[in-house]
Amino acid sequence: MMKTLHAKKGVQLIIGLIFGIIFGFLLQKGGVTRYDVIIGQLLLTDFTVLKVMLSAVVTGMAGVYALKGLGLAQLHPKPGSFGSSVVGGLIFGLGFGILGYCPGTVVGAVGQGSLDALFGGVVGVITGAGLFAAVYPKLEKGILKKGDFGAITVPQLLHVNPWLVIVPLCAVIIGLLAWLESAGL
Repeated sequence: MMKTLHAKKGVQLIIGLIFGIIFGFLLQKGGVTRYDVIIGQLLLTDFTVLKVMLSAVVTGMAGVYALKGLGLAQLHPKPGSFGSSVVGGLIFGLGFGILGYCPGTVVGAVGQGSLDALFGGVVGVITGAGLFAAVYPKLEKGILKKGDFGAITVPQLLHVNPWLVIVPLCAVIIGLLAWLESAGL
């Protein structure tokens, strides 16, 4: 079934659209598309965004490796480098700090009618993507390749069964989430 689905690009796009809509809906219901919640996270006064993201990390990490273990999914990690992480982090951080939205929450905020997200966020994302595309050829051979670590996962790096990383990490994250909730944060 999965091989048949993999061959049908149109169906994949429709599934992606459906899951994108569900993701946006859940972001909105979780409150992380509201500017005041995001700014509260940046000011360390409202940890809603952190709780939603950590919940997604636990669900995604365990879910992807469970699907992989059942033979229903394959991992295709993208190669990375310290240079690309620094450049990406700076671009993301500048946009997030200036506007108060990340790419996912800006789309969700537009969907709920936030004009600042529409005019600042969408215009900023399109402008930033265009500028990055324009300078990418120069960056590609330079800073983006600095500290290249390839297409490797943490369990591969440690040469261990993935569950020896997933289970303790999930336990730590769930513990942190429980602490944040009990502390009223």
